Amino acid sequence: MPSSGKRIVFTGGSGKAGRHVIPELIKRGYEVLNLDLTDFPDPTAGVFTLKTDLTDSGQVFNALTTHFGFSDYEGPNNAGPPDAVIHFAAYARNMLVPDNACYAANVTSTYNVIEAACKLGVRKIVIASSETTYEVCFGQGDLEYTAFPLDEDLDVNPMDTYAISKLCGERVARGFARRFDADIYALRIGNVIEPHEYERDFPKYINNPQVRKRNAWSYIDARDLGQICHLCVKRDGLGFQIFNATNDTITATFPTRQFLEQWAPKTPVTREMGEWEAPLSNRKIREVLGFKEEHNWRQYYNPDG
Repeated sequence: MPSSGKRIVFTGGSGKAGRHVIPELIKRGYEVLNLDLTDFPDPTAGVFTLKTDLTDSGQVFNALTTHFGFSDYEGPNNAGPPDAVIHFAAYARNMLVPDNACYAANVTSTYNVIEAACKLGVRKIVIASSETTYEVCFGQGDLEYTAFPLDEDLDVNPMDTYAISKLCGERVARGFARRFDADIYALRIGNVIEPHEYERDFPKYINNPQVRKRNAWSYIDARDLGQICHLCVKRDGLGFQIFNATNDTITATFPTRQFLEQWAPKTPVTREMGEWEAPLSNRKIREVLGFKEEHNWRQYYNPDG
């Protein structure tokens, strides 16, 4: 694939999603610098990791104007800001650290990255928001969703710290996009599935649907998430946007409407849904960005044996 010529600073690239997203970006010709506290897990991938504390705004400003590797010292110019910033670094869920530490780190790091990128003249920023903003994932008790499909226009009011931190990040993005006339796209990322997890986890997902309620019976393949990031970098001029980042289809063996009538009978369905459409709908990202999934779960797990 020909080089895009674009340089991307990617935060949190050593995590569960990033370790698959970055190779997808490199395949599409991007040069990528990973900002993380741990090295990229695949030493053969050619990804340079700059150890960066994103809660320190000085480190963030510096990291966004650094070389992408030692070979950059051979060039004629000092490092400048990248063409795009993709911010995935965060505490990935509740219960990793106390709630106040999760909130402080996630909100502060997101603010620092967006502020530094905008003030350095970067006009394309992608941030990781979360399916948890739709309230049920880490909500207390057996909650019902507001409506299906879950789409980006729903008013959301999560109660848990992690989801609130992600909602705060969206609000920072919206304000800075307006202030700096920048494109900042927030991805409400579904449950991330790595290639090895299909065979391991999907039997219990299919055979016991209740365990997937908190993920709205939806998912995102980590490699397809890489395609979504690529599409976000390609598409300019949208200002602030929220996109659900999920694959196309429900994780069930019978059609969506029938499934929801059985497993979520108290949740209203507000529009006609596709026969197998995921309840956490990706219709916007398909229609606006042209996303076409490459990794449907049925390619890797056959529920009929």
